[in-house]
Amino acid sequence: MHELSLATSIVEACAARAGDARVCRVTLEMGRLTCVSPHALRFCFELCADGTPLAGAALDIVEVRGRARCRACGDEQTLDDLGGACGCGSYDLHWLAGEELRIKEMELL
Repeated sequence: MHELSLATSIVEACAARAGDARVCRVTLEMGRLTCVSPHALRFCFELCADGTPLAGAALDIVEVRGRARCRACGDEQTLDDLGGACGCGSYDLHWLAGEELRIKEMELL
């Protein structure tokens, strides 16, 4: 379960940045093509945050749709999963968005 290691890294990064302040909200930008389950990540985040300045903090996840450009015809496609194809039938796509996972912001008390 890679969500556990991701949640651990998110909590550690936010705790280091927050210093002595308590964190009440963390907002992530997460691409739909990351193969990360938002539900599992929230569960793991809650477990990892226990006993840290992030204990009880809300985790908001802003999902970013996948976008890719077809190398065959040049059209840009919106994708919701990794198995998408271009309208021309090609699967040779260059990913433009949807694989990111970044801490967008955190709110301190």
